[in-house]
Amino acid sequence: MNKLFDGIVIFTQVVKSGGFSAAAEVLGHSTSYVSKEVNKLEARLGVRLLNRTTRSIGLTPEGEAYYQQCLQLISDAELAVGLITQHDVSPHGVLRISCPVGFAQNHLKPVISEYLQRYPNVSLDLDLSDKRTDVIADGYDLAIRASAQLEESSLICRKIYSCKAYTVASKEYISRHGKPHHPRELETHNGICYSNHKQPSKWDYIDHDGKHFTVNIRPKILCNNGHMQLSMALAGHGITRLPSFYMQGALDSDQLEILFDKYPSADIDVFVVYPSRKHLSPKVRAFIDLAAERLSASDIKGGDK
Repeated sequence: MNKLFDGIVIFTQVVKSGGFSAAAEVLGHSTSYVSKEVNKLEARLGVRLLNRTTRSIGLTPEGEAYYQQCLQLISDAELAVGLITQHDVSPHGVLRISCPVGFAQNHLKPVISEYLQRYPNVSLDLDLSDKRTDVIADGYDLAIRASAQLEESSLICRKIYSCKAYTVASKEYISRHGKPHHPRELETHNGICYSNHKQPSKWDYIDHDGKHFTVNIRPKILCNNGHMQLSMALAGHGITRLPSFYMQGALDSDQLEILFDKYPSADIDVFVVYPSRKHLSPKVRAFIDLAAERLSASDIKGGDK
């Protein structure tokens, strides 16, 4: 245990520098010392971290995974020292974010760009995927999640955006299968459902009295990606329901028809979730504050088409 962190700084510097000699020059050690320390680290871990040739080095798959974690460890250690000494509390290090593809492409890009301009000492590791991630187990600093109702969790959450969810179909689908006028008619139509939901074939709506009711959907397609859902709907394969940030362009160009105007579904809220408010690092706090500031101004509560 007392040797847990031995060699980590040297290993990461070798990777950053692209070789042992260059790393030795940065660190002020001999090349042989740097090489021996990396060899000792590999021996202690029982895996090869680097593939070596006479001209270059390269990370093994195990080395790549270990390298990313080492970067985070070093960043956290520097932050800990900075918090104690108050010498350096500016955002820096690697910020790992998980975010749905559609939201990242349509709304997060300007936030990321501004964040990088403001904080040049931060590097971003972005995982753009619709899959549900385990923020803590997967090592993310924060995740962005879109949901009508966020599930209970030990994670801290902060709402940064809100938009409408629409049930839509292409004109081609309506011409072939007819237009449903009440959500319950969906039971006889082809549904394109989002499989990452706990109950993908159950869609909730609100009636004229403000009461919620659930409709059982017949899935023609189950899909874990919003962009593919949209593509299948545009191709006329069924009726789908998505947050407006996935399909605003298709709505604006009149490629899709919104169904059930009189029976809305609950708004989709977008949250930043992260492990703890306590000792929140500057890089995480700065990103959350910027995202909330920029995106809350564009919340869509009733202005969608």
